[in-house]
Amino acid sequence: MCGVVAQCLLVSSVFLLLLCIGSIATVAPIQRRTVIRKYMAHIELKEGLPGIVGLLAFSPDTAQPLLALAEVLLRGANSLTSAEREIIAAHVSYRNDCAFCQLSHSAAAAAHLGGQHDIVNHAKVNPEAAEISDKLKALLNIAGEVQKSGKQVTPEDVARARQHGATDKEIHDTVLIAAAFCMYNRYVDGLATWQPQDSEAYREMGERMAHEGYGRARQESTRDVA
Repeated sequence: MCGVVAQCLLVSSVFLLLLCIGSIATVAPIQRRTVIRKYMAHIELKEGLPGIVGLLAFSPDTAQPLLALAEVLLRGANSLTSAEREIIAAHVSYRNDCAFCQLSHSAAAAAHLGGQHDIVNHAKVNPEAAEISDKLKALLNIAGEVQKSGKQVTPEDVARARQHGATDKEIHDTVLIAAAFCMYNRYVDGLATWQPQDSEAYREMGERMAHEGYGRARQESTRDVA
């Protein structure tokens, strides 16, 4: 009996999650059909669910820990703002050429900043020339090195971040966010998921990620069953 309840809880959790962070209604129906025909995932995924959203629906058991990690890294208590952490995620995803991740997390970062998409896009593409703090520039430099290889991070990179006020916790979290998003990016791209290329398709999703979060659906589902 407990096993049946747990299974129902898991399925309902993912269903609510899709409503929370993955609204596909942001992409016009005709555009959806066109793109889906052009791109075919390596495994059978539910039609119309982009990027990691389709993968979360496919594998509920792994969906929950992946979402919990994203919630802690990007929205948990931290001296780095959620906008700064979303920019780090978007920068790494941009460098990895993962359209879904870089566009969705750019949208989330912009949502945290009241819609300042230009600042986010500049920081994502060329941090050194962007209108962001010197500390964030230094942390994005570290994130970029992690994207290439963890061994690329040098004492000089860390010293630069410290010089501009970064704490050990902020340096730690930057490396962890960068490493985690290399995983997320490869998960999304390695299974050839459908990824809309128009940034406008991610605006609503970004708002939900920023203001409702990555773990809220799971928590609400657990409370309702209890």
